This record gives sequence, structure tokens and C-alpha cells, in this order.
Amino acid sequence: MRIAVARETDAAEPRVAATPETVKKLVALGAEVVVDPGAGTRSGILDLDYEAAGARVAAGGAKDADIVLKVRRPSADEIKSYKKGALVVAIMDPYGNEAALKQLADAGVAAFAMELMPRITRAQSMDVLSSQANLAGYRAVIEAAEEYGRALPMMMTAAGTVPAAKVFIMGVGVAGLQAIATARRLGAIVTATDVRPATKEQVESLGAKFLAVEDEEFKNAQTAGGYAKEMSKEYQAKQAALVAEHIKKQDIVITTALIPGRPAPKLVSKEMVASMRPGSVLVDLAVERGGNVEGAKAGEVARVGEVKIVGYLNVPGRLAASASALYAKNLLTFLETVVIDKKEKKIAVAWDDEIIKGTALTRDGAVIHPNFQPKA
Repeated sequence: MRIAVARETDAAEPRVAATPETVKKLVALGAEVVVDPGAGTRSGILDLDYEAAGARVAAGGAKDADIVLKVRRPSADEIKSYKKGALVVAIMDPYGNEAALKQLADAGVAAFAMELMPRITRAQSMDVLSSQANLAGYRAVIEAAEEYGRALPMMMTAAGTVPAAKVFIMGVGVAGLQAIATARRLGAIVTATDVRPATKEQVESLGAKFLAVEDEEFKNAQTAGGYAKEMSKEYQAKQAALVAEHIKKQDIVITTALIPGRPAPKLVSKEMVASMRPGSVLVDLAVERGGNVEGAKAGEVARVGEVKIVGYLNVPGRLAASASALYAKNLLTFLETVVIDKKEKKIAVAWDDEIIKGTALTRDGAVIHPNFQPKA
């Protein structure tokens, strides 16, 4: 059983799919682990660290590997080098990328999309969206503090008092909750909003104030899987009016709203941005899916008058060492739970397990995930 840890070919991706800690455990499961040279350098991991953990560092290890571990979906050139029947585990970004899924199927590999992990209790330790969003929420506050020209906590000094910054978090998923907690720790006055009623208690438990139009539609605004439903135009208009008035008084706004498989909902209009005070900062964590903030530009800090909109891509990657450590642990747990037989020390994919059914995209030359079946 050979497991390859591939170096990311995307220059914008500093993360890596395994750490020395997870390599040790993979070796203990009976695997021969081959790591591409320099795969972990940008996450602070040297080739020597992998070798000390029991891996072999060699180029092209993925060519004859039984399992290939990556952060991002492999490119067409990479896929061509994989052997038929190999298991490829990564963040596959399948929505809207039918051609890439066909390439994976045509290559005969079994591809698993870690971001499609079912939202069930036993899969929590494999949930890459949560592990990476947690870091993104933290980093969003740090980015905002960097761009904001004032202190976040209230400071009482002999020269006078510095007022606390007002921070507004839009979207209270994993990223939003971590953003609330981080902003609170830094001493800001925090408010937050979300269309899911269950989040109100979570927001208040972190010491922030909840803001929403709490009507009948709001009370039924959550799917069985815990995701936000798309709201009616009428509700969106009422919520937008409430938010517009609130944003005028905020120093920092952080948006985190994403709906799986769809463009990010627009939450902050250009009029709302224009209403903010000079020196205010917005951080858009959904910019890779089109953004929540009108005027956000992917990969840069945009200026609208004297207001800044931070639209950095791959925010978890800006904490590459921490992000890699959590992601690698997600992959390890996935492999030892539903892919590798720990007693026999061999690959034994549990194809009937709901975790595999939820994440498997391709198998035996076909796209098998129900959400991505080719349209007739």
C-alpha cells in the first residue's frame, strides 16, 4: 500500500496534505509513504522532517501510488500520471467543474471530495470545511485589524480614551463564530447576523449581540444538514434594510456567507459600503465564490472612497502551517475510518458507508456522486 503526498502545483497554494505527525500514523497503518520534494516547505515542514517520520522523499511518487493525497484537485497533467484505480483524496471544488470531474472519471481513478463530507457526528473530525473555516474566521479579524487604522479594544490612557471598535459579522457558521470569538478577545464590540435561528444562542453565548428580522420565515430558515436556506426576496429586502442601517455605524464588517454549489449571496451593496465611515474595513471571505460585498476584488484590497474591502483568496492558506496540520489530520481520520483496514493493514474502501457515499465523486470510469451526474 503506497500513499503519495503530492506537492501542490498551484503557486497560490502553500498548504500540504500530510505532516510528519500524520505520516508516522500512516506508516503505522502499514503504508509506504512517498512525499514529493519540497511538498511541505511553505508550511514550515522540511523534507528531513518527513524522512524522520518514516516517509521516503522522492519526485513522482504519485505515479504508482495506491492513494494520492492533495490539498487541491489535481491538474489534468497530474491526473494523466496516476495509475488506474488509484484513490485520489483532495478538496475537489466540483461545483461548476464538470470537465474536471470527467477527466478524473476518464483516468479511472476513485476521486474523493473532502468538502462534501456529510454533516454527521462521526464525520466531524474529517470535516475539512470546518477545520479550514475556523482558521479563516480567525485570520479575517487579524486582516481587518491590520487594515484598520485604529485600535480594536477600548484603551483608557492619561492622554484620553480610545473607543472600542465596532465589528459586525455576517454569517455565523464556523468561520463567523471564530471571527466573533477572536474580535471579542481583541476587545471589540461585536454584533452578528445569520438567517438560521439556531445561531442566535451561539452568538449570544460568545458575548456578541444578534441582529436579524425574526419573523416566521426566519424561524424555518435552516436545512436538515445545518446549512442556510436561500431566503425569499421579501425577507431579503427586510433584512437588507435592517443591515444597511446597522452597517453605517460599524468600523469593521466581516462576511462569511456561502451556499454550497451556488454563487455567494450579495449581502453588502455598494450603497452600504459608501455609507460607512472613512477608515472602515470590510473583509469578504466568500470572494472566491463571487463575494458577499459589492466592489470586492479577488486577491486584493479594494478601495471604495476611504473604505477598504479585503478580498484575499485562500485565507486558510495565509496560516499554512496551522491549516496543513488540521487538514492532514482530517485526511488521516478519513483514511483510517473508511479507507484502510487497520487490522489487515490494507486498502478496504467501505463503499456502502455514508461517509464514502457522500464524498466519492468518481469510480470505475464514471462520475458516481448523485449531485454531479452528467445531464442528459
